[in-house]
Amino acid sequence: MTTAPVSFSAKRLKATDNRSRKRIWRNNFWTTLCVCLSFLTLIPLFSIVFLLLIKGLPLLTPSVFSNLPPAPGLEGGGFGNAIQGTAAMVAIALVLSAPLGILSAIYVTEYEPKSQLANAVRFVAKLLTGIPSIICGVFAFSIIVLTTRTASAVAGGVALAVLTLPTILLTTEQALLGVPRLLREASYGLGATKFQTISRVVLPEALPAIMTGVMLAVARAAGETAPVLFTASFSQYWLSHLMAPTASLSVLIFNFATLPYPHQIQMAWTASLVLVIIVTITNITAQLVFSKRRGR
Repeated sequence: MTTAPVSFSAKRLKATDNRSRKRIWRNNFWTTLCVCLSFLTLIPLFSIVFLLLIKGLPLLTPSVFSNLPPAPGLEGGGFGNAIQGTAAMVAIALVLSAPLGILSAIYVTEYEPKSQLANAVRFVAKLLTGIPSIICGVFAFSIIVLTTRTASAVAGGVALAVLTLPTILLTTEQALLGVPRLLREASYGLGATKFQTISRVVLPEALPAIMTGVMLAVARAAGETAPVLFTASFSQYWLSHLMAPTASLSVLIFNFATLPYPHQIQMAWTASLVLVIIVTITNITAQLVFSKRRGR
């Protein structure tokens, strides 16, 4: 009388145990595969960093930050003017693109998220992300360089602003969408206006993510060559004013890497290493500063 139920229960338990083991095995397999693939994605990054360290460290001395580029075939010198010019053009680009991108993202997210204008802004921003950078350089060349009849840091900054604008706008929009709706409703419940809610609740909460987008834009702007080559050209001297041809690290790397002189080629590697270090330090500093501010 009791043998059949016991046997049936034992079979059910065994079948359930087998299914559980299969699920655990599949889960472990896919977890291991994802971890391995994640490590594989790091290989190109570590390879680039390793190559830059091997090739760029021999010439990385304090003098490269304070000296001007050497003439072709000569040794010594540095690329201090290229760092100065890159910083100037990136700063101009951020002054132009960051306020416009952040304010546009606030409008399409907080004020009229479903309007035709908001949809048009999103579409144009996504379209701009796919436009080749050289087109932005040609645009700035036709608007600024041909008007002023000279290559300049301002023209380079305008070209970089066109490139960084969609990145800042789209990342800021996602940062604002990531702020919980309950925070807005709590602010409105306390009697705050929409402007007060955005400025005192939403923006401080989204600030770390917004700064991440801005730093991504900085990284892209600092490494662009084609638009800067069209608009700022290059200079062997220190930047005297913003309406003069301006040196940049990306163009210096391009120029020196194409020369048949070993010293200039190695200096191109050193400039590449310095560019990566500058972008990395900027990103880490921004994350630390704004993460601490958010914690307060």
